[in-house]
Amino acid sequence: MKKTLIYIIVAAVLVGLAAYKIVNNKKEQTATVAEVAKTVEKINVNIEKVKYEHINTEYTANGNFIPKAETNLASEIAGKVISVNVKEGSRVGAGQVVAVIKKDAIEVDVTQAQNNLQNAIIDNQRYENAFKTGGVTKQQLDQSRLQLKNAQAAVRAQNVKVNNANVTAGISGTINKRMVEPGAVVSPGTPLFEIVNINTLKLSVLVDESQVGRLALGQSVDIKVNSIGDETITGKITFIAPKSDASLNFPVEIEVANNGKLKAGMYGTAIFKTSNGGETQSILTVPATAFVNGVSSGQLFINDNGVAKMIKVSVGKVYGDRVHILSGLKEGDEVITSGQINLDNGYKINIVK
Repeated sequence: MKKTLIYIIVAAVLVGLAAYKIVNNKKEQTATVAEVAKTVEKINVNIEKVKYEHINTEYTANGNFIPKAETNLASEIAGKVISVNVKEGSRVGAGQVVAVIKKDAIEVDVTQAQNNLQNAIIDNQRYENAFKTGGVTKQQLDQSRLQLKNAQAAVRAQNVKVNNANVTAGISGTINKRMVEPGAVVSPGTPLFEIVNINTLKLSVLVDESQVGRLALGQSVDIKVNSIGDETITGKITFIAPKSDASLNFPVEIEVANNGKLKAGMYGTAIFKTSNGGETQSILTVPATAFVNGVSSGQLFINDNGVAKMIKVSVGKVYGDRVHILSGLKEGDEVITSGQINLDNGYKINIVK
């Protein structure tokens, strides 16, 4: 019992000593901070006055040209290819026969379907006459009529297969890929040709959410294509996605007439003009370096009679190293552009520049 009491007393003494040490250390730290604060009265900073600048506000977006129309042509029946009428690079028109599949077996099926139809017609006529005299029931007559309809449908289906033996182009364009040769045996769904129409192309680009509101369907857009020189091509916006992707970019398509030099897959740059049609605007700007924790934070320090004051502003688009200020600042205000890492709200500052 005595040992237990001794242990308790010793533990209490140790806890008391630890608490005293912590309090004493905190007092020493506070005193040190106060002493440093007396030594460093002002923080050196650079400043810049807020001003209006003439900024090139054109917005550019890069993308690739895609065909306005393209299709993958596949076989719709099974059989042996007996002729291929085009090669890669051939121009074709919609409905043109590009390949022929042997149809001997299909024609046999057509003959059989036609024979079945004739039998169904004869049987149905017999049932129709017999029903008038009460020789068959209404149910038997209905069954006969159904068999006749099925036989007619079978003939139509076989005729479709005969027509599909002639493989035709679904669109006008150019054979980009030929994936079949004479003698090949194909099944329904076997790829045969890839056809693209590049008389008209679409430049597919992604537009930032801050810019998409400026765009409208039918709007003219200049396009630069480095691979064809300095020539500028003009297109029109035909599609603006109603929903952004995960990066808050909106797919936009610009349709252009092919001048004979463009090809699908080429790289192009769309140049979107500002709403006022000009290339430059006078806008209120500050350097991007003025912002604390990046431009997206909207936070920066201003010089308030020798004291750092943190404020929050509304920002627009970033043009190079300049940021458009929508609200929160006025011309002539002084923003701190360096030294912010050492600042807090209310700190005194020494302006170096």
